[in-house]
Amino acid sequence: MLPIHNILDKAVFASLDCWKLPANPNLHLLNVSENYTYLVEAGDFKAALRVHRPEYNSEIEIRSELDWLGSLRQSKTVLTPKVIRGTDGRRIQKLAGGDGFPSRHMVMFEFVAGQPPDEKENLYAIFEQLGEISAHLHHHSRKWKQPKNFMRPHWDLDTIFGPLARWGNWRDAPFVTSDISQILCRLEAVLTERLNSFGTDSRRFGLIHADMRLANLMVNPNGETWVIDFDDCGFGWFMYDFAAAVSFIEDDERVPIFKECWIKGYERQQKIPLSARQEMDTMMMLRRMALLAWVGSRIESTEPQKLAPTFAAATARLAESYLTRQNSF
Repeated sequence: MLPIHNILDKAVFASLDCWKLPANPNLHLLNVSENYTYLVEAGDFKAALRVHRPEYNSEIEIRSELDWLGSLRQSKTVLTPKVIRGTDGRRIQKLAGGDGFPSRHMVMFEFVAGQPPDEKENLYAIFEQLGEISAHLHHHSRKWKQPKNFMRPHWDLDTIFGPLARWGNWRDAPFVTSDISQILCRLEAVLTERLNSFGTDSRRFGLIHADMRLANLMVNPNGETWVIDFDDCGFGWFMYDFAAAVSFIEDDERVPIFKECWIKGYERQQKIPLSARQEMDTMMMLRRMALLAWVGSRIESTEPQKLAPTFAAATARLAESYLTRQNSF
């Protein structure tokens, strides 16, 4: 039997007639994470095709994501790729299941030329830019009147630590030993206490990108920075977008400087309340715990497999440092 992505490639290629494309299109797999992302090429035409993970985001949730993207484009808040509608005028197309894989939703976006920021360059300047972009998004989020039936997931205590956590239970992640579990249970208790106290009023909680890492910025040859991959956008604490910015590098010794740079960029547009600034490390640890659960629930994929051997132990070390700073042992 062929690997699943080869079967899926064939099915996706056969579905390209859902869109009006130039003759003889080619399909190339770019990335596999939550979704499969393909490059579609035909002559001078290029597009990015996102084939959604089954049973992750519903059709109404995907439609809501695209509604926000459309509003961001229209208001010129940030540069985001345009959705390419199918021949039926719909933004979301359906890939029928078969050969052992379930049906999936598909969305095609205009192709954005460029590369994510080079991590060998001045990351301090890049984190300033990330902060400023986040401030623009949050300002739009607070002012935007959401369409009727708008629905996006939440990134809060229930959906990260609850029985129906979106990425699963962190305890099920690889290499979570008894000792590590004890530390992380204390961390979960402190995060829960602090964030319940912090609250979810509209000044600090709303619609966010929720995954604005360097990998989700695209710098084109003209020097313009585009924001891509809103697949995880949803309702969360605004400062969670800082936590997302340092995903997987929370133990980098430069993170405190990255945080100050992010704040500097953000405050070019709007002030961060002291109460929110004080919980930025809390958000970082909340995100790290979510990522630990993600590693466990996505272990069939290449990136989680690479992270798994050291991720739980590194998370415990971060937790001990955080708890020490909070005087919560």
